[in-house]
Amino acid sequence: MPTVTHTFTARSCRAVVVGVAIWLVSAAPLRSDAGTFTIAVIPDTQNYVDYRQQKAAGFPLDSSALFLEQMRYLADRARSRGGEIVFALNLGDMKQHFSLDIDAASKARGLKRVPNPAFGYYEGPTPEVRREEIPLLVRGYRMLDGVLPFSVVPGNHDYDAFWTDAAHPPDPAKGGSYLYGMTRYTGLDDFCSAFSDQSPFFKGRSWYVASHDCGADSAQVFEAGGYRILHIGLQFNAPDGSLAWARSVIDRFPRLPTIISTHHYLAPNGERGREVLADPERNQPQAVWDKLIAQTDQIFLVLSGHRCTQGFRSEANARGHRVYQILSDYQCRWQVAKNAGRTESGVGLGDGWLRLLQFDTGAAVPTVHVRTYSTYFKKFSTELPEYAEWYKPGERPGYSDEEFLAVDDFLLELRDFRARFADAKIK
Repeated sequence: MPTVTHTFTARSCRAVVVGVAIWLVSAAPLRSDAGTFTIAVIPDTQNYVDYRQQKAAGFPLDSSALFLEQMRYLADRARSRGGEIVFALNLGDMKQHFSLDIDAASKARGLKRVPNPAFGYYEGPTPEVRREEIPLLVRGYRMLDGVLPFSVVPGNHDYDAFWTDAAHPPDPAKGGSYLYGMTRYTGLDDFCSAFSDQSPFFKGRSWYVASHDCGADSAQVFEAGGYRILHIGLQFNAPDGSLAWARSVIDRFPRLPTIISTHHYLAPNGERGREVLADPERNQPQAVWDKLIAQTDQIFLVLSGHRCTQGFRSEANARGHRVYQILSDYQCRWQVAKNAGRTESGVGLGDGWLRLLQFDTGAAVPTVHVRTYSTYFKKFSTELPEYAEWYKPGERPGYSDEEFLAVDDFLLELRDFRARFADAKIK
């Protein structure tokens, strides 16, 4: 079957293509029958936990409050407390800074770093990572501990070190990508200190079914809507070993509908990255599609962050079945900072926005209502009159207000879901 793709463009927000329908929909409440449930998507939280964006550092508000409010919202609406949320997943870049200039394992490989003035304060070491940023993350996720199954994956900011490879130094004279040279993100000690597979968050949990590389790659199984569902979280630019591990997990849980989450995958225009990486063992997004997602028929949904704003792509895998790919990242939104008196642009926070995927597997055609909700403004995107005025100019200036809202709030019809996953239905 030929590959059919659909991505959001300035004139395609109301569209029907092979195997998927996308509609702008109203803010109707989720039905309360057994076929409905919600998966919460937590995009990049790095600006909330950034130690510089707190009152103690002279910032006009504690950005951490927005992060903790998100965690509280999810915990309060967990299924274990009578709510509709059955699973939460983080898309990486949980923290902002780096604790090392280069990790020991890279040094042992004979790799060397060179300073890169283009990156400024993002280059380590920053002691506040372990003193402030990681403890804040732990405090937030403790609200979900024992209340809601969840997953975290390391994004590029969640590694110990961010550095420029001396073998591929920056070359400002050439401009463009040469300005930065080739960068590496290495070391997982910071991530593993809080979120390893041996942490109290995950060790011994029946729903935490597999892990790799200290938990940088992990798998969870949960039941919802009459189905058992497998989720696999992959680390940033997942290396070949991570992809081989993911295939082995899927082989252990055959026929289950499978969701992949990873930090860097989809761009706002719906394209997948094809950049050249310094480490040949790591895979850019297109390679992750080619090597794993397109070849693994159980995967029906891929979720990612990293790139500011939202994006969508739908296409057929090698077996002709639909794979829905969704980008959600609100870290560049700064209306809350503006309201607090910061007049310069680019003071990214995130404004409390989450993605809520509201499934209805009991409908005649199973659906997913993809919605965008702010725990700060306590409204969905479709309920906030100023929404397009605030965010459209910086994210999609060529869109009409209706088109912009349609990227934030739309309905997927999973036309092949029931037949495709009939064996995963709980009897």
